[in-house]
Amino acid sequence: MRRIALYLAGALAAVATSGALAQQPPAPPTPPPPTAFAAPNLTESGVRSMAATCAMCHGTGGKAAPGSVVPGLAGRPAAEMVTAMKQFQEGKRPATIMHQIAKGYGEAEVAALADYFARQR
Repeated sequence: MRRIALYLAGALAAVATSGALAQQPPAPPTPPPPTAFAAPNLTESGVRSMAATCAMCHGTGGKAAPGSVVPGLAGRPAAEMVTAMKQFQEGKRPATIMHQIAKGYGEAEVAALADYFARQR
């Protein structure tokens, strides 16, 4: 009798386990790579939107207000702006807030912004 009870307990455990495995929720989808999130920023309108966030300090269209201590960005060489952003990101260039702002941009975004401001007159 005891042998039958043990057999039945084992069988019930096996059924319960296999039923539990069959009812597990599916695995969550794999998230897209980080570069997939940056792609919309690299469209023409995306770059304009990113550049608009610079206006608070650097002026609309990168044209600083007369007498401003913050430099304008319009018309500056793109390579110069890329170098400056990299220095801000690495903490090698003095700044008040640009260290934190610069860290929010990837290489492609920095290059796109530098190109955008270099084309502004």
